[in-house]
Amino acid sequence: MRTREFLLAARLDATALEAWLEAGWLMPRRDAEAADFSETDLARARLIRDLQHDMGVNAEAIPIILDLLDQVHGLRHMLRGVATAVCTQPDETRARIVAEIRSTSVRITPKAAEEN
Repeated sequence: MRTREFLLAARLDATALEAWLEAGWLMPRRDAEAADFSETDLARARLIRDLQHDMGVNAEAIPIILDLLDQVHGLRHMLRGVATAVCTQPDETRARIVAEIRSTSVRITPKAAEEN
């Protein structure tokens, strides 16, 4: 979607959008004419707006939150790939992988969290 449509959908003003673009919080695709915003850009803009306006998160914390969210999304993508690869293995191999995961997984309990 183009900038005007994006501003309306995200409920943003042009000044805020420009600041967010300069900060690197949003990175739309660009063609010769203008920026082209995706649904992901829209969701990210709404999140930023909610963090700032509804939750009172300051501008210094926004890039930290966005970076952590990007890491979570990247890890989820990798985990889906691993899960897909495991699912293609023979039953015996899958069972060994599951057993290994269960034996090596760290379980965080309230008491363990206090100790760390």
